[in-house]
Amino acid sequence: MSAAHRPWRTDPHPPAWIGATQPRGGVLGHLAELHHDPLGLFTRCAREYGDLVRLRLGPTRMVLVSHPALVEDVLVTRHHHFHKNLNRRLGSALGNGLLVSEGSYWLRQRRMMQPAFHRQRIDSLAETMVSVTKRALDGWHANPVRDLYLDMTDVSLQIVARTLFGIDVSPDLQRIRQSSQVMTDHLRSRLFSLAMLLPDNVPTPGNLRYAAAIRDLDRLVYRLIAERRAIGHDRQNDLLSTLLQDRDADGQGLTDRQVRDEVFTMMSAGYDTTALAVTWAWVLLSQYPEAEARMRAEIDAVLGNAPPSAADLPRLPYVGSVVAETLRLYPSAWAIAREAVCDTQIAGEPVAKKSTVLVSPWVLHRDPRFFEQPAAFRPERWADALAQRLPRFAYMPFGGGPRICLGSTFAQLEIVLLVTLLAQRFRVELTDPTHPVEPIPVLTLQPSRPVQVAVSAR
Repeated sequence: MSAAHRPWRTDPHPPAWIGATQPRGGVLGHLAELHHDPLGLFTRCAREYGDLVRLRLGPTRMVLVSHPALVEDVLVTRHHHFHKNLNRRLGSALGNGLLVSEGSYWLRQRRMMQPAFHRQRIDSLAETMVSVTKRALDGWHANPVRDLYLDMTDVSLQIVARTLFGIDVSPDLQRIRQSSQVMTDHLRSRLFSLAMLLPDNVPTPGNLRYAAAIRDLDRLVYRLIAERRAIGHDRQNDLLSTLLQDRDADGQGLTDRQVRDEVFTMMSAGYDTTALAVTWAWVLLSQYPEAEARMRAEIDAVLGNAPPSAADLPRLPYVGSVVAETLRLYPSAWAIAREAVCDTQIAGEPVAKKSTVLVSPWVLHRDPRFFEQPAAFRPERWADALAQRLPRFAYMPFGGGPRICLGSTFAQLEIVLLVTLLAQRFRVELTDPTHPVEPIPVLTLQPSRPVQVAVSAR
């Protein structure tokens, strides 16, 4: 036990440690370091200063919490003391969709959409996921060198559009991709910098490009809503129809703007999560050939050339472990931010109103107290029910608490199916394994460069 730390809340797992000292920053606090390398800064602070670290980002006060018990305090025990603080940065794009809304409106929308994500319904969508993916993979033979992330983005976007909204976005893929990239670049340029204080309505060149990208996607989404209203939404059984049919106590339905916000949110969040997970899985498998060989052997033994289904997942435990380990090293949400709406406390430490509290699954998932050799890709670690033995919130690739990702089951099924289909059809190798693909944290962990792979038929 270090005299510089005090333990908080003992239980069967290693306790949280509250540091006696805090990191010192410059004139703007830790803003420069955070803008340059947020993953490195958060990891260093957690390892050197304890599980509750205070940082200053210009005028913003931040509290980094890095122990499962403290995370539970924020996301569950005191969750009413904290709200998401994404609205100021994402409100212009996502409106008041499920990802950024709060209070009774958020609860109503989540309850309304929950049935679309029940496991039985999700399992029924596996056949569509497989057929969309197989059709896309059929075209890979013509071009054996591919940008894997770009390809997986297109496939995942088509799957989300088809399964959740009953629409075909194939003719619009390039348009969606280009506008989405503009939005991602805009958010990345502002993340952890003073530029984040600049409102989106100030007519700078970057803001104008961002606004044009949103308008372009708006035209697409509003067109899809109008087409569905025209053909009759009561004939369909998907999330878009659910949104269009919903009525409040006064019999009022959602406006086109409200429907747009939810469609925009689900499509944006849904496709990128899967595309990134599949991409990172193959980046890792290309670096660990023994794991890839073991995965392929399991798929061959269980399925042969037969396409996978939801019912096959229990028979593919190692593929599931590959996905779980990928999401440990490259979690869908690398950071989860909350803003204190009142003066409160975490682990007995005061937290002032309007402070930003940050939980980083990137840091939690690489904590040696809970994961042996945390930087290594070891799918076999998930054998023997590791997930059940870990403390709650030691592993949280899709968040946690009441705001846990609604589509996590959908995403996990899709990721396993796509990884399996790729393994059945192709050998996938990085074209330049000596040039590492590093993660760039935006809202998700984006690859630092195009993930060029050489694919060859098995």
